[in-house]
Amino acid sequence: MPSSDMDLHFSRHYASSKQLKQKAHRRVPKFAYDYLIEGCMDDIGLMRNRQAINAITFKPTYIQPRIDVDTNVSLFGHTYSAPFGIAPIGLQGLMWPNAPIILAKAAYKHNIPYILSTVSSESLEQIAEATHGQAWYQLYNPTDPHIRDDIIDRLKVMQYKTLVVTIDMPTFGFRPRDFNNGLAMPPKLTLKNVYQAAIKPTWSINTLKQGIPQFKNLTPYMETGNQKQELTELMNTATMGWLDFDSLKTIRDAWPGNLVIKGIMSEHDLQQAIKLGCDGVIFSNHGARQLDFGESPLSPMTQLNERYQDKMTIMMDSGLRSGSDIAGTLALGAQFTFLGRLFMYSVCALGDEGGQHAIAMLKAQLTQVMQQVGTANIEELKGKASLRP
Repeated sequence: MPSSDMDLHFSRHYASSKQLKQKAHRRVPKFAYDYLIEGCMDDIGLMRNRQAINAITFKPTYIQPRIDVDTNVSLFGHTYSAPFGIAPIGLQGLMWPNAPIILAKAAYKHNIPYILSTVSSESLEQIAEATHGQAWYQLYNPTDPHIRDDIIDRLKVMQYKTLVVTIDMPTFGFRPRDFNNGLAMPPKLTLKNVYQAAIKPTWSINTLKQGIPQFKNLTPYMETGNQKQELTELMNTATMGWLDFDSLKTIRDAWPGNLVIKGIMSEHDLQQAIKLGCDGVIFSNHGARQLDFGESPLSPMTQLNERYQDKMTIMMDSGLRSGSDIAGTLALGAQFTFLGRLFMYSVCALGDEGGQHAIAMLKAQLTQVMQQVGTANIEELKGKASLRP
């Protein structure tokens, strides 16, 4: 990794996900921090994601000529500077003011993909401008087909090239902390939430400067006079359209660019994606936020990638938080990876510098692992790791 990248907005005091998470906890109100860290129900899925990744072991090769590491990787005709991108994250502006723009600009500057969520606090038009058309868009299928068609038309106007359709939300995840906090957009001004914000002055001051966060992609379609819907109510009415093969085919037929299906966890769904003519899939369990007793996506991805990698670009997210995690996932067969919470920890901890810091940190960690294992490029990582029983 070039030293200039390390020197540019890299804080050596926060050189791990754990340190960034601790700093974020100190700066963000409880209702927003809870939304960021929680999984589903009893958080069993969160634990399983980490257990699966922690079972990765590398197979280093030491006796060989000195190597220079190249982290570049080609994806959908574009060469990115690293094999990881920023996963779609809802309510980013609630967790830290202006977070979508901070992350989108950092992704563009460092040449990695940024995926904008349907339920982000920034509009697809603003993100397109911030990334000069390089961002991807993640779609929750609206219950109203007219909303779906209008969003796709807006994406075409702004010249987005890659659409990511999330399939793993037939219902909204049961998240106890959100119920307890009465999470809504904009945030409810309960005495408890006002107090939680008041004791986090940096967050509060920046929120006042940026304005109360809104679902800007969905604002044109929300009921007039009902801008304070409960999060679960809004998701169930505006973004929870059922996805079967025919509805996905409608999206495929309407979308001229790259189409990625996110939420693949089975061979059946992978085969359906191939049949649809999709360009890629992301093995994902939604960061364990939807199904508490689900398995880690690392398991089906590892089992299926050899049989299907020549038919489909195979990617993965959920549970990744370091360069070691990225390297191990690539070594087990993924062609690309995405991280969500780590990037938000970094922005919540470091503000405007958080996006660039996270990218620099992950590149440094990934490069160190590749040098240690003895691989000059991403392709050479294949087969350099295994899973402990």
